[in-house]
Amino acid sequence: MNYNNIYELAKSWTKEAGENLRESLKHKIEVEFKTSASDLVTKKDREIEQFFAGKISEHFPEHMILGEEGTVANQEYIFEEAQVWVIDPIDGTTNFVNQKMNFAISVAFYDQGEPIIGVIYDPMKDELFTTLKGQGAFLNGEKIEQLTAVTVEEALISLNSLWTIPNDKVDEKKVYPIVEKARGIRYIGSAALEIAWISVGRLDAYVDFRLSPWDIGAGIVLLKELGGEATTLAGEDINMKDTNTTLFSRPGLASEIRNYFN
Repeated sequence: MNYNNIYELAKSWTKEAGENLRESLKHKIEVEFKTSASDLVTKKDREIEQFFAGKISEHFPEHMILGEEGTVANQEYIFEEAQVWVIDPIDGTTNFVNQKMNFAISVAFYDQGEPIIGVIYDPMKDELFTTLKGQGAFLNGEKIEQLTAVTVEEALISLNSLWTIPNDKVDEKKVYPIVEKARGIRYIGSAALEIAWISVGRLDAYVDFRLSPWDIGAGIVLLKELGGEATTLAGEDINMKDTNTTLFSRPGLASEIRNYFN
């Protein structure tokens, strides 16, 4: 199948949506809460997802849509047998509301479970990360070089601070050594951007838990195209139908990081 048309449209639509978000920050943002005060959704989250749904339905009515805000209902399909767009209209909604920066639009296309297209756009920096499987990865049209290996001592690792307090995922005491050994610990608050930053060397690894498919769908395509690693923390394939505890990294670094958690 020729995916070039889908790829070009995905890039164009994402840029258009990003311009919409950038313009919207000139006005008051309407905020609602989902499950808690830290779980936000805005009118723009739903509006942007509906924008993509409309475009996809118009051009590819047979395609399915998996989106964070669930604006497309009554779609029944098996992920491994369908052509599916995986969309997060605003990845990093809290940053969008509070910081007016460090958020992204994440758009991916999967064909029968295979990651094919990934587009991540940071509207405030005007940085568009794009990849079509087998054709390389790009930042604003400039080709990104394949990733090379580093050690933990050389690595900037993105790690949610929740890992260092009691939690139901890992023994937090196992995390202390990696915090001490790594060159530095960072956390942006947008999974799509954390992964995109690995692709261009601003970060070297990213560990997080309870991430949903729309958070990481595009990032998986991008990182794999560059020879990076995208797995669960246990080293298994990421489940695109559920939440995951994930590890993204330069090649070779994942196994070293994984040893700290085992």
